Amino acid sequence: MSSASRDPQVVVEVLSEALPYIQQFSGKTVVVKYGGNAMTEDTLIDSFARNIVLMKEVGINPVVVHGGGPQIGSLLEKLNIESRFVNGMRVTDSQTMDVVEMVLGGLVNKSIVNLINQSGGKAIGLTGKDGAQIRARQLKVEHQSPEMTAPEIIDIGHVGEVESISTDLIEMLAARDFIPVIAPIGVDDKGNSYNINADLVAGKLAEALNAEKLMLLTNVAGLMNSEGKVLTGLTTAQVDGLIADGTIYGGMLPKIRCALDAVKGGVNSAHIIDGRVPHAVLLEIFTNAGVGTLITDAG
Repeated sequence: MSSASRDPQVVVEVLSEALPYIQQFSGKTVVVKYGGNAMTEDTLIDSFARNIVLMKEVGINPVVVHGGGPQIGSLLEKLNIESRFVNGMRVTDSQTMDVVEMVLGGLVNKSIVNLINQSGGKAIGLTGKDGAQIRARQLKVEHQSPEMTAPEIIDIGHVGEVESISTDLIEMLAARDFIPVIAPIGVDDKGNSYNINADLVAGKLAEALNAEKLMLLTNVAGLMNSEGKVLTGLTTAQVDGLIADGTIYGGMLPKIRCALDAVKGGVNSAHIIDGRVPHAVLLEIFTNAGVGTLITDAG
């Protein structure tokens, strides 16, 4: 829609609706996990960058954590390096880890930084290795079949989990009006690099920063019930119940656990939002409707 065809009254109403949210969240930190369709479709890429810059301009401190699984897979294929997965996680030997670092810490990270800067922001790209921000340990994967008396520990290489997070560098950058863009690569005390799930890093970082919100962009409309209806507002107790009764299962379960742990760890709210919707981040923060599922510890 061109600017000439917009109804001025509608524009005023939108701005008026946004005002109390701007006042409420000014000065607060919002951690946004960026990935999925929002990272691969041109119109969504552009709207995401503009959303992040606008958040910063109205006084919110956005911190972006990004994934890059498809981009890693594409480069591995070009290099004729086989991709293998165990329980949905990429087996990452030293050669594969080199590619992961090139893609996440280089290509993808700098692309996001450039997009935000082109939209008028001041972004700086980092990995968890910079300043040893993200201390990692190797992720232990267990497998057990009915005939086994004890679970088997499977070594999937340089795949890690968060041991601890230092926020000094991120807080310093945010205070100087920079927007940190973080690739989910951690390091252990021996200097070994680890690829960590971006949702997990975003959740743990939100806890460490005492963030107001954690926002996880997904390729679905939000968390759905058994009838396929989006559940727009849930408490942590309700989410626990949906996990227990099997409503939440499969690929959505790790993402929901990240959001749940973050809220239980002190983050005010977590949002599972539809990254396929243009300007999804702004719609969720600044409007009454939102575009996904909100999880809080209220009630």
